[in-house]
Amino acid sequence: MRIREFLWRNLVRDLNGFKAISDFPKHLPNSIWCMCSSMAKPSFSTVHSYSTEIQPQLSANLVKIMEQRLLAIEHRSAYFQDLANQVIYFLQPAASPAEYSRANKELRKLRSSMDLINELRAKQKEIKDLKSVMAECPEDKDMLDMVAEELDQAMEEENRLQHLLLQSLLPKDDADERDCILEVRAGTGGEEASLFAMDIFKMYFTTAWYERYSQKKGWKFEVVDIAESDLKGYKEASGAISGADVYGKLKFESGIHRVQRVPVTEKSGRVHTSAVSVAILPQADEVDVQLRNEDLRIDTYRSGGSGGQHANTTNSAVRIIHIPTGMMVSIQDERSQHMNKAKALKVLCARLYEMERSRMQTTRSKLRSEQIGSGDRSERIRTYNFPQGRVTDHRVGITHHSINDVMQGESLDVFIEALLLRQEIDAIASFSSDQ
Repeated sequence: MRIREFLWRNLVRDLNGFKAISDFPKHLPNSIWCMCSSMAKPSFSTVHSYSTEIQPQLSANLVKIMEQRLLAIEHRSAYFQDLANQVIYFLQPAASPAEYSRANKELRKLRSSMDLINELRAKQKEIKDLKSVMAECPEDKDMLDMVAEELDQAMEEENRLQHLLLQSLLPKDDADERDCILEVRAGTGGEEASLFAMDIFKMYFTTAWYERYSQKKGWKFEVVDIAESDLKGYKEASGAISGADVYGKLKFESGIHRVQRVPVTEKSGRVHTSAVSVAILPQADEVDVQLRNEDLRIDTYRSGGSGGQHANTTNSAVRIIHIPTGMMVSIQDERSQHMNKAKALKVLCARLYEMERSRMQTTRSKLRSEQIGSGDRSERIRTYNFPQGRVTDHRVGITHHSINDVMQGESLDVFIEALLLRQEIDAIASFSSDQ
């Protein structure tokens, strides 16, 4: 709560001084972010709730821009409502069923915004009436006190509705509500990188566990495939995470995670630097990615590694190659060939869906494509320094001084909440720049 209030109030204070998008700083001061690690731990369940719990006054410029958007929504709603009424009452018999269907579809999309706008307009009228009463009774102290109290409550409610409408007008990623595929790969650092890849993979597993049992969010983690190293680390590992807003919460975890620690194989006690790559992919629906049989080459082979006699003597492992893109997925985690094939297809669909999303994002505005953690896995996003017991996220300048809590999945939300708030700052900047 204190984190959201501190960051949001600083944001609103800074916005008051900007009259155009060119005035926005490319990066807000790190001092805004570095306070987070010393404050109370935020919860995933309240990531976006600060806009309704905390009501800093919006800047006049932002309110002006928002009012222009609201007027456009009102005019659009009135147009489609008039078109629908004309068809219903036979005032426009020439209108086609397609036009009527389009009008109804647009009205349904605008309904939630119009409900909030109608509430806001009613509250604004109430404020105007209360101010008129105060102007008419300047000598009646009791009346003024009573009206002033009602006016304060009405203006607070107006501010709350403005925040809700601002949230509804900000651009959203349709994939945020989806489940996700997690992929972790060992990078530079040999066996130490593989061991750290195992630690990172388990960190997300415990994060999902924490969300399911402690926060009642219902997250579920399913291991898809693991390729072990000689020291039982993970050369590659993938998992499927499902639950409420999973991709939206974890999407900024994509990138290079660097570790600085003394490896178990190091005899002289020297600190080594290794790295792993993490990819968070939104899971695709059947309507998002259509796989044709002629585009797939499916091979089966015997599983390697541990798993017993059955796993190593039957062709249960599956390799699928998507011929048009050359993309390959291999799964050998399950004893059943059919289960491995199903998992491989799920991962392949997620990768193809993310490839298409990335292609579409390159055509969007520069500000939109430059928002935090664009998903580029070549970008170093976080350092885990074990000797100093700290974790630093380089995108928002936050350092958390309890590395064990982060690795156990309990404090990962310190970074995630700051990244989500930064995303909303960028969305507000984009919202302003469209004018």
